Amino acid sequence: MLRLMIAMARKDLSLTLARGSGLVQALLLGLLLLFVFSLSQGIGERMAPQGAAAVFWISSAFCQVLIFNQLYALEEVNNSRLGLLLCPAPVQAVWLGKGCAGLALLVLAQIVFLPAAVVFLGQDLGGPLPEALLALVLTDIGMCALGSLLGALAQGQAARESLLSIVLFPLLTPLLLAGISVGAQALGAPNPDGPGAWLGIAAAFDAVFLGAGLLLFGYIYAGDE
Repeated sequence: MLRLMIAMARKDLSLTLARGSGLVQALLLGLLLLFVFSLSQGIGERMAPQGAAAVFWISSAFCQVLIFNQLYALEEVNNSRLGLLLCPAPVQAVWLGKGCAGLALLVLAQIVFLPAAVVFLGQDLGGPLPEALLALVLTDIGMCALGSLLGALAQGQAARESLLSIVLFPLLTPLLLAGISVGAQALGAPNPDGPGAWLGIAAAFDAVFLGAGLLLFGYIYAGDE
């Protein structure tokens, strides 16, 4: 299972980075959102930390949709999904491999989004940075676990390509709230309760959807075969 997961992640990363189009589209969309929201501020004005954190995570969420649509389309183009299902390894390795590849691509995008958010939205990183980094990791893991699961569900028929974005965002709401709240504190927003409760919500979300992926992915991915 581990070998198939690593091979899947390496294959998806190689194809995506070699073609470049999928990641470039995701980066451009995220940067465009950050730039457009920066135009809502007057000259010399500074967006509230809560708003800046929300824009960052919205950009990341839209980027994630494009990434997982691209990752799961790789097998649909060549009609090679059946070959993966016939591999002598648990099919959950496909979900984990694509989730790891999506996580790597999302982190690459966020490396660009974070300084862009600081510059465009006039922010300063002066809050609890270790907690903010932990929230970033937990939120990214949850987004990719759910994105990889729903990406499999959305593939196979052209009419279902929009399903990923329609279903994904409502399910991501508690996780995004956790990321936004802790991110706002990292940008200087006061919060007497601290980030502990939100980190617990993010960790619980990750546990639920990691478990759901391991249990359900085989049924979802083989559904159209």
